[in-house]
Amino acid sequence: MDVDPTVPPSGTGCGECNAHGGWWVHLRRCAACGHIGCCDDSLARHASAHWRETGHPIIRSFEPGEDWFWNYATNEYYDGPELAAPASRPADETVPGPRGRVPKDWMTQLRRRGD
Repeated sequence: MDVDPTVPPSGTGCGECNAHGGWWVHLRRCAACGHIGCCDDSLARHASAHWRETGHPIIRSFEPGEDWFWNYATNEYYDGPELAAPASRPADETVPGPRGRVPKDWMTQLRRRGD
């Protein structure tokens, strides 16, 4: 199933980044299983890696005030249903985040990424 609106998000931040002390630019939520991963603007790109590993193509923004879905398989926006709460990361969290782990040279690191 590409979308399961009953599954809650896996957390409030990127699970893989949290496990390894990393940081992210924005967060994305898998619409099938609730996995929270960092976006493709982030260094680690865990959300799209999750799609490649699991075959779950549809994500929803996990940013406050954003309700758009994206289908990695078709490279197009997707018209998805309301998902189980919460709909976003905590509104008081920093962007990039999480607070306290974002390096001072984060913009330089993103530019050095080379793509």
